[in-house]
Amino acid sequence: MAQPEEFTRKKMRVLIADDVQEARRNTRLMLAAIENVEVVAMAANGAQAIQLAREHHPDLVLLDINMPEMDGLTAYKEILKFRPHTGCIILSAEKDAATLRAAMSIGVQEYLIKPFTVDELEAALARVRERIEEMRLKLAQAAQIQRQRETYLLQLAVEYARSRRTDDKAVEVFEQLAENPRCEIRWLQHLAMIYVLRQRWDRLKWLAEKMEQRNKQSG
Repeated sequence: MAQPEEFTRKKMRVLIADDVQEARRNTRLMLAAIENVEVVAMAANGAQAIQLAREHHPDLVLLDINMPEMDGLTAYKEILKFRPHTGCIILSAEKDAATLRAAMSIGVQEYLIKPFTVDELEAALARVRERIEEMRLKLAQAAQIQRQRETYLLQLAVEYARSRRTDDKAVEVFEQLAENPRCEIRWLQHLAMIYVLRQRWDRLKWLAEKMEQRNKQSG
């Protein structure tokens, strides 16, 4: 698959997390020998890795499996909550089938056994880079489809509001708009009016709660 030019020319931002200082240093030296890679942060444990991931926005995290305070797998699960497209290579001193399965089940792309060579690390990075780009491309395509859908719904909403439609199709369109947190207040008010006209008191209560929740969040 052809990669977008922007991702191809920029360096992959990497975070290293290992509780052994020498291991962190050696991994950083290996990465320095690989093109288009930039180490943006180094952590001594999983909790620190999460904090640094929030600050430095890495494309990839290299996480030791066993670290104090928080292990690598737990740290990666937490990082995915706020950076869902982040790649991961787990580092371990031993090959354990159960740990490998656990790693793959949460989305870890590669698993390197210590000690590993520069060539092994570079090959793993290349594979992860490809998977990250595939993931980003899918996210971009999904976002584009969502934007097109929202545009279409807005066009229908304008048309239905102008013609004062209150039938099931109109309800469906305005309810879909209401599910969007960025929905304009006028469409929520229009939907409320339709509920009143159709005596849909249960749905009106649902909408009122949604609007109240939205007001609290914006306030």
